[in-house]
Order: sequence, then C-alpha cells, then structure tokens
Amino acid sequence: MDATTERLVDFAHQSEFSALSADTVHACKQRLIDTMACALGAYDEPLSHLARKMARRYSGNADAGVWGSALQTTPEAAAFANGVMLRYLDMSDTYLSKSRGHPSDVISGILAVADHLHSDGPSVVSAITLAYDIYCSFMDAVDINSKGWDQPVYGVLGCVLGVGRLMRLSREQMANAVALALAPNMALTQTRRGELSSWKGCAGANASRNAVFAAMLAQEGFTGPTAVFEGAGGLWDIVGKFDWPLPDLLKAPHMITQTHLKSLPICYHGQSAVLGALEIRPRVRLQSISEIKIESYRAAVNMMGAEPSRWAPETRETADHSLPYVVSMALLDGAVTAESFTRERLTDPAMADLMKKVTVSEDTALSARYPESSPSRVSVRLSSGELITTEVRYPKGHAKTPMDDAEVEQKFRDLFLHCGNEGQCDAALKALQNFDRASDVKRDVLQWFAIRPASEC
Repeated sequence: MDATTERLVDFAHQSEFSALSADTVHACKQRLIDTMACALGAYDEPLSHLARKMARRYSGNADAGVWGSALQTTPEAAAFANGVMLRYLDMSDTYLSKSRGHPSDVISGILAVADHLHSDGPSVVSAITLAYDIYCSFMDAVDINSKGWDQPVYGVLGCVLGVGRLMRLSREQMANAVALALAPNMALTQTRRGELSSWKGCAGANASRNAVFAAMLAQEGFTGPTAVFEGAGGLWDIVGKFDWPLPDLLKAPHMITQTHLKSLPICYHGQSAVLGALEIRPRVRLQSISEIKIESYRAAVNMMGAEPSRWAPETRETADHSLPYVVSMALLDGAVTAESFTRERLTDPAMADLMKKVTVSEDTALSARYPESSPSRVSVRLSSGELITTEVRYPKGHAKTPMDDAEVEQKFRDLFLHCGNEGQCDAALKALQNFDRASDVKRDVLQWFAIRPASEC
C-alpha cells in the first residue's frame, strides 16, 4: 500500500469509542436522528418507491432492513435504498470547505452493515464518527469538485473505512477495501450541472453502496491497486498531490460536530437567502414587488443561480437548487416545505411571474466570508421605490447557530409522520436517543423503523 493508504488504515484501526468525548457522541446521535427523519419524510416519494423496488430484487435470504418498511434485503441494496431516501428531500447535513458535500450519506452504508452484523451501538457510533472524520478532512485537504469530480468520491472513502472498521477488517483487507472503493468509483460533477436528474439524489447513496461492496470484496480476499493515491494513474495524478492532515483522535472536537444541519428542504447554499426572504415577507405586498435582488457567495451563485434552468426548473431536483425558485416560493407562501416542489407548484404562473423579477449575483465581500459562513443578502424593491434588504450570515442549523435537541427532535417528528404514527415515532425517537447504549442495533433500534409491511413497498 502507498503511504496515504497506510495512514488512512492506521487511523481507522486506532479509532475507538472509548476515546470519543460526550459532545462527539451527542453530535453523532443528533445526526442519526436528523438523517432518519430525512429518510422517513421521503418514504412515499416516487424515487423512494423505485429504490425499494430495486432492493426487493435482492430480498431472498437477506438481513438488512429498508427503513420505513419490514423489507429485508442485502446490505448493499439497503445502503442504496436508504441512502436515496435520506438525500431526496435535500434536508440532510452538509459540510463546507474546499469542496462541498453531505457526510450523512455514509450513514446508510454503515447502518446497513450494522444491521447485517447485529453490531452494538458504541461500535456504530465510532464507525460513523470515523467516516465523518475521513469525509470532512478529505474535503479540507483538496477541492476535487473544481477538477470535475463529484462529492461521492469523498463519501465512498469515508464510508468504506467506517464499514471496514465495523467489519473488523485486517490491516491488509482494509487497504484493499480503500483501493477497491476508490479506483472504480470516481464520480463526475456533471451530476450537478444543468437540468438536474434524479441521480443528483442518488449519487451519495451509490457511494455508500459501493463502499459496502468494496469492503465485502476485500473481506473475501479480493485485492485492489496497491498505490491508488500515489502511484501512476492514481488520485494524485488526477487531482494533483495534496497534503491530508487527519484529526487528532485524542482531542475534541471530531469533525461530526462541525457539520451543518438544515431547517429547509433545499440546497444548503440557498438556506440563508430563503431565511432572509422569510424575514422580508411580512413587510411587503406581493403585488407591489418590482424587483428581487439576491447577492451571495460564488459557490451559491454557481450552484443555484448561474444557469438558465434555475429560472425555469422542470424537476424537483432543479427547483431545490434554484435561488430564484426557492426565494420566490418563500415570498409567495411564507414557507418552503417538501410540498413546495410538486408539479403544480413548478408550473404555477404566479411563481413564473415572480421569478422573472429575480436577479442573482456574486458579492465578493460575501464570497470572502465563505466557507466560514454561508451569507446571502436579499433586497426587494417595491413599486413605490422603497428598498427592503436583509442579510443572513449563518442560517439556522449552521455549526455557529446550531439547532438544539428540541428543534432536531421536532424535525424528526414532523418528517416521521409522513411514514408512521405518533406512537411509532415516540418509540423510534427514544431508540435513537439511546443509540450508544444498544447491544444490538438491529434489535434495539432499527426494528422500530420497520413501520410498514414489506408487501406495501
């Protein structure tokens, strides 16, 4: 193995639950609650049905659950189906650094393997924390997005090391798992360009599925390239040589404490603009709006306001990545929810008329504050000439303006009820709150998410 692989393998093998601080364990459980909420809130969406349909193909003699149902499938298929659900609403956590991504994508793969192995809660918390440390420190180390590679590259490496640790792979097996995860699974950023397809919400899930498969291949004795980072044709040849400092395992905080939760079901780069629009809305009459100006940082503009499709979104995936759409929705309805992206709303003439009044531009001063903050400024000019402006620097859920436990639990309750009832919700939430005490996460936690019969998938 090359030196980078060796460092990653050693880091994974040194990760222990006993070394985690109470704050880190709490952050992990909070993100488990948040992630499961996002998944169950999307349970009845068409893409979730398709993902479960795929999982059903592998339901014979299988032992990993698909959340929200009694369906059992293979760990790989569960990782994909659950990963699709947790990302669909675009409400899962995010991390902003040299690149951007959603670290909670790794949770679907790790929980699928934990389900399969009947792992205990402390081992799973340690594996998830490890996966976040790898994912986020990789993003701190190098910007692969600007070189044409998508965030699942971060995800497949984070997930395979977390899964490998849970599976207790040997040092040699872990090195092969890393190579078998990375070499075949470089993902293109075309996924997030132009009119967005359903794959936008599946890419992270696919990374988790591939990570599980790579770890299982390595466990069976498959070998991967021996210098996947530093050798000829390795990652350094593709993106350039980079330093990759890893977190200090003996010091807090771990990187899971630094990710940002979402209060709105949209791309993270639009959170501050929508919250600003919601502040403005009580002060204006829609009929009197003549112009809406959105100023933000470069990454937000490039992702959500740089292409014509953002002014005429035809899919949910494009709409929740459109600054003109989500800000107009906030002004029209006074809220942005999962129901804001139905076909009826996408084709609403009032929405189209308001979006025509929207301009999006970069403010270099706001760009200079990113990624320390995620600032946006919204200015609404009225027909009288009056200009109303608000600026939001840290949207609710940002690590510097965090959602507290009560807010995360309310998010869980609101989204869980899309799939189950209040009694089921109480039981599932309590199980997650006690996750680190579980002796068998399949029995003590995940059974509470087998809500609907497998026949209804």
